[in-house]
Amino acid sequence: MKKGQVYQGIVERVAFPNKGVITLEDGKKAIVKNVIPGQKVSFSINKIRKGRGEGRLQKVLDRSPLELEEAPCAHFGVCGGCNYLTLPYERQLELKERQVKDLLEPVCEPYDQQRDGKTFSDIFEGVRESPKHLEYRNKMEFSFGDSVKDGALCLGMHKRGSFHDIVTVSGCKIADADFSQILTETLHYFQEQEVSYYHKIRHIGYLRHLLVRKAAKTGEILIDLVTTTQIEERCQQRLLEGFVEVLLKLDLKGNIVGILNTQNDSLADALIDQGTRVLYGKDYFQEEILELSFQISPFSFFQTNSLGAEVLYKTVREYISDAGTDKVVYDLYSGTGTIAQIMAPAARKVIGVEIVSEAVEAAKKNAKINGLCNCDFLAGDVLKALDEIQEKPDFIVLDPPRDGIHPKALQRIIQYGVKKMVYISCKPTSLARDLEILQARGYMAERICCVDMFPATANIESIVLLSKLKSDKHIDVELEMDELDLTAAESKATYEEIKDYVLKQSGLKVSNLYIAQVKQKCGIIERANYNLPKSENSRQPKCPLEKELLIEDALRHFKMI
Repeated sequence: MKKGQVYQGIVERVAFPNKGVITLEDGKKAIVKNVIPGQKVSFSINKIRKGRGEGRLQKVLDRSPLELEEAPCAHFGVCGGCNYLTLPYERQLELKERQVKDLLEPVCEPYDQQRDGKTFSDIFEGVRESPKHLEYRNKMEFSFGDSVKDGALCLGMHKRGSFHDIVTVSGCKIADADFSQILTETLHYFQEQEVSYYHKIRHIGYLRHLLVRKAAKTGEILIDLVTTTQIEERCQQRLLEGFVEVLLKLDLKGNIVGILNTQNDSLADALIDQGTRVLYGKDYFQEEILELSFQISPFSFFQTNSLGAEVLYKTVREYISDAGTDKVVYDLYSGTGTIAQIMAPAARKVIGVEIVSEAVEAAKKNAKINGLCNCDFLAGDVLKALDEIQEKPDFIVLDPPRDGIHPKALQRIIQYGVKKMVYISCKPTSLARDLEILQARGYMAERICCVDMFPATANIESIVLLSKLKSDKHIDVELEMDELDLTAAESKATYEEIKDYVLKQSGLKVSNLYIAQVKQKCGIIERANYNLPKSENSRQPKCPLEKELLIEDALRHFKMI
């Protein structure tokens, strides 16, 4: 196996999230992304680590026997949005179930005796499917750009593996059908008006993103056009009035309740709110989940599959019912408080903790709308916020970000000694890591299931009910926190990769120091710095806001935040 060499092979299996395993003629293994089991592919080797190659897909030579005759979407393989769209839905579920079992079974198996002899097969309940397999997404963030350098204006998603090229995804099969009409008419309008898009390298242009959100239950639609301020005000007023007029003429299944314009002059290629004005209607839409009502603003976090979210939350509620009623419940990493409010009717009190202050304010507002008086929401990092709460929990719900729970926060949570916990995870690799610690400290996995919140993609949600051992026959583990400080987020991208990404996106250079400052601010733990200045009074330069936003954009790109 040589770096740069092109090989062919058949994909034997695909590990989570989307890592195809191929055995070469010499018996060595190669990992190739964006493939499906059974496909014959050609690929080039980019890296070789410990005798295993990491390859980039060149071409699918032969379709897998598992695949459909034709891809349901014309953009499949070019757009990076879907991985498993060519698989029948039942095959998608089988593949995801196998991936989760491969990760969690080795973690749970050593504790069969502590579960009274129950094996992983006894506690694993399979995958609960999404009510809708297509057209389920209630939110899309489209980007303006071109498909080739200096080409015609496009509006859609980034091409797979490209920072700059955009593919116009009209007819996207996983987004709500109304979104295609809105995308198509928006693109035609601005093409006719000969309006430029924002160029990431030259930092000039007007159009940046189109954000579209729609409630599955109420049918309400919210549209937000994200632009720079690089236009004369009178010209912009005329342009936006015409934009609103075009949208309101559309024959949609849903109902447009708000059209907004968000200004963003940041260099970062991200949706950043530097001021939003209402062009029509209101600045939020209403969604309903399990008979509760939620006001959702353009940038609020909310599950992208509303009907799938009901399956997820019903499962959580089912697991929580084992704990009884009249309990004090902690909802940690509570987001906009959806789970907290669903639990509230059966609890004496629910306390939610979330680091994003805007999400906490949204949670308080929605709790008031739903007439729930027993919900408290605190803004802050979980590890620090727990010290401020006086009431001790009877039950804890954990719904952390993709990279799981920081080891120090996890130890603090374990110290409460609650009888039961529910852990909700959107990344089974992080869940497997945290389960190692929880089970070693006496919390056994009692029930496990998955909910397919993201059909046609490589992602899946997992839920685990954990129960504390009633005896003292658990394994006592001494954990060195310094050894656990390297989180999954830290290992995702090197400093050089982050610097390269920022340079390609903006043309600006950032230092290791600036990256470290932003990583620390985002809660990604840094190891001890041994290159300290000799003088104790030495001042370190602070990362400028513009570069901070660019580095945050890079961290999002590498899924580190």
